[in-house]
Amino acid sequence: MRLLFITSNRLGDAVLSTSVLRYFVETRPELRITVACGPVAAPIFEAVPNLERVITMPKQKRGGHWWRLWKSVVTTWWDVIIDLRGSATAFVLPGRKRIVLSGNDDSIHRVEQLGRLIGVTPPLKPHIWVGPDNIAKANTLLPAAPHPVLAIGPTANWPGKMWPVERFVDLVKQLRAPDGVLPNAHVLIAGAPNEREAAMPVIECVAETERTVLFGEHSLLTVQACLSRASLYVGNDSGLMHMAAAAAVPTLGLFGPSRVENYGPFGEMTAYVSTDRSYDEIWSTANYRARDSEMYDLAVEKVISAASELLRRERG
Repeated sequence: MRLLFITSNRLGDAVLSTSVLRYFVETRPELRITVACGPVAAPIFEAVPNLERVITMPKQKRGGHWWRLWKSVVTTWWDVIIDLRGSATAFVLPGRKRIVLSGNDDSIHRVEQLGRLIGVTPPLKPHIWVGPDNIAKANTLLPAAPHPVLAIGPTANWPGKMWPVERFVDLVKQLRAPDGVLPNAHVLIAGAPNEREAAMPVIECVAETERTVLFGEHSLLTVQACLSRASLYVGNDSGLMHMAAAAAVPTLGLFGPSRVENYGPFGEMTAYVSTDRSYDEIWSTANYRARDSEMYDLAVEKVISAASELLRRERG
């Protein structure tokens, strides 16, 4: 019994799609699973139960990545084919059941839409499976419990979605202050390998012995294992934010030029805080090619208040 799961190139969308995969893992344990996705997202699937293989799909000219995928799976009979990228691939492969996402519904959260696609309401929460080696490595990178860990995601795939870095510096200092909500917390700072430079002010504001910095030095599953140790995560709308929410730790997402109703952190211990300007107001003047933040009208005090309230919820 085999399942072919075709999901996103983007890390955040791939994390959200694990809600679908989780349903089949938990209800159909007999299925042996093949995942096909972009190379950035592929590592988060390496510890999926009953995994046979992960097929990476780097984009090629004239849709060559789809032709390459077809050739690699056409000789297998698939009991379930799930295509969350809406291609024609599911219909030209031998299989029993096909589930294809035809497009996005902007009236609901993406996880809710995916749940409806497979007939599961309310949907399961996204989940990333990690291995014992990842957990062991995380334990060497972070202080032993119960020392609190403040996780920070100060970057994103577009500068417009990035809260000004100097405000993250101020946020970290206030949250870790003796009268803050996480006094003397160890700070976990993470992002993509090419985002380290943008995060340097945050990295440098914490003493080397009081921080863990992850920008490509370790696998995404080790990053996930570290996030699962966080007492609080605060970060921009990014794949890392969705990873934190999937780790079921208190996760606060910072939003401006992206739709929180579709892409907010999903889970019981999640919250978001938005810029004073609405999404539509921002995009009436925003330029996607610009290198400037569109999050400048989100005050540090507003973020601290939201973080404090989230921790009160989690603790009480």
